[in-house]
Amino acid sequence: MPTWKSRGLRGSNLEELINRTNEKYDEAGLALIQKIPTPIKPMKIDPESRHITLAYFDQKSTVDYIGAVQGIPVCFDAKECAEDTFALQNIHEHQVSFMRRFEKQGGIAFFLIYYTHRDQFYYLPLQMLNFFWDRAKEGGRKSFRFEELNPEYFLPKVPGVLVPYLEMLQKDLEERPEESN
Repeated sequence: MPTWKSRGLRGSNLEELINRTNEKYDEAGLALIQKIPTPIKPMKIDPESRHITLAYFDQKSTVDYIGAVQGIPVCFDAKECAEDTFALQNIHEHQVSFMRRFEKQGGIAFFLIYYTHRDQFYYLPLQMLNFFWDRAKEGGRKSFRFEELNPEYFLPKVPGVLVPYLEMLQKDLEERPEESN
């Protein structure tokens, strides 16, 4: 796997896998999920190539992906983790706030975490993230360990689907209290 020199390129392999998965889901009529670009403000543009050579983030982004799965609004963020401890500093307060508000509107919010050193994908429901997030806010661990995760939410290997998250989304929906479905 290539080593990136820029923090901005981290996760681009994961995003490409998710983008290809989303294309398959769209082609099959299962879901329509779009990648949300991070808004930038160009500062310098090369006059010959017309490429942006310097830019800064214009505003805080919320989530990486948003769309609908069989009529259900869905949003999620993708993260990579190279060790068994996931630092909560990789998730921002404004993202958690947006996802909580999204769920109050009847949507489903979650994180897809790729444990690169294990070659395993994990579906982290917002409810589970809330537990870790609130624990940190109350002075507890500022991270969560691989061993703390519910083993039922690891993504299965599915032929032809790179990041098969729909099965875990279904599980997430089924495990919610009736009034929030």
